[in-house]
Amino acid sequence: MSKFGVLPPWVVLDPLLRGWLLEDIGRGDRTTNSLLSEDVTAGTAKWVAKAPGIIAGLPVAARVFELLNEKVSFEAVVADGTRCEPGQVIAEIHGSLDALLMGERVALNLAMGLSGISTLTHIYVEQIADLPAQLVDTRKTTPGLRLLEKYATAVGGAMNHRMGLDDAVMIKDNHIAAAGGIAEAITRIRSRIPFPLTIEVETESLEQVKAALEHKADIIMLDNMPVDMMRQAVELIRQQDARVKIEASGNVTLETIRAVAETGVDYISSSAPITQSKWLDLSMRIMV
Repeated sequence: MSKFGVLPPWVVLDPLLRGWLLEDIGRGDRTTNSLLSEDVTAGTAKWVAKAPGIIAGLPVAARVFELLNEKVSFEAVVADGTRCEPGQVIAEIHGSLDALLMGERVALNLAMGLSGISTLTHIYVEQIADLPAQLVDTRKTTPGLRLLEKYATAVGGAMNHRMGLDDAVMIKDNHIAAAGGIAEAITRIRSRIPFPLTIEVETESLEQVKAALEHKADIIMLDNMPVDMMRQAVELIRQQDARVKIEASGNVTLETIRAVAETGVDYISSSAPITQSKWLDLSMRIMV
C-alpha cells in the first residue's frame, strides 16, 4: 500500500458495500442461483491485469466477497500501490462459487475504477516528483464514492485535501461575493468557527492576495492565474508571511503542472486524476 493510502474502517465502508451488492443482486442472482441450486461447491479464481497501471482497492474487493461469505479467502498477490503489467496475476480467491460469482462485478468495478484513479494520479505526481510541490485532490468526486476515490489518489501518491465541508474553511469566489469582499468574509467567519480550523481563501488577482494576507488567511489559493502572475503572488506571500501555505488550482493539466510547481507553490490541487481517469482493465477467471 502507498505510504499515503489509509482506508476508513469497515464500520464506515460496510454499509456502502452492502448497498452496492444489493443494487446488483436485487432479488437474487438468477444465473448463479439456478446453476448452483443443488450443489454449491468451492472454487478458485484469479484476478488478472489486462493493462498496465497502479493497483488500488484490493482490500475493498476482498471485503465485498467476505460480506457475501465470510469463509472466502482473498489473497492479494500484489499490494495496493504496486504497478502491474498485462497478464500479471494480482489476486487469488478461494471459496464458495456462488459468492465468487455474485461478488465478481461489484468487486471488479470498484478495483478497476480505483486503480484507474491511482494510475492517473501517479502520472501527475511523476511530473513534479523532483520539486517540493505536493499534488492534492479535490471534492469533485462521485457521490457515495468520495472516501474510496480519495483513498485511490493517496495510493497514487497525492495528498488528500479536505474530505468535506466540515474539515476546514475554504472561502471561494461565491462566498466572497456573498460577503461583499475577502475582508468581510474572513472577519465574519473567523469569529464563528471553532479552533483549530484553518482558513483558506481563493484569490484570482494580486489585489485579492494582498487582502488575504492582510486579514491573516492560513492558506491562499491562486486560482486560474497565469504562471507569471502566480510567480509574483508567491514572491509577495513569501516576503510578507512565510507561514502562509500556497495552493495553486484551476485547469491544471499534465502539460502545465510542472510550470505551476516551478513557481514555488506548496500544493497543486486538481480534480483530473479522479474526473479524467480511465478504469484499469482487470478480469476474474474461474479456474476449473
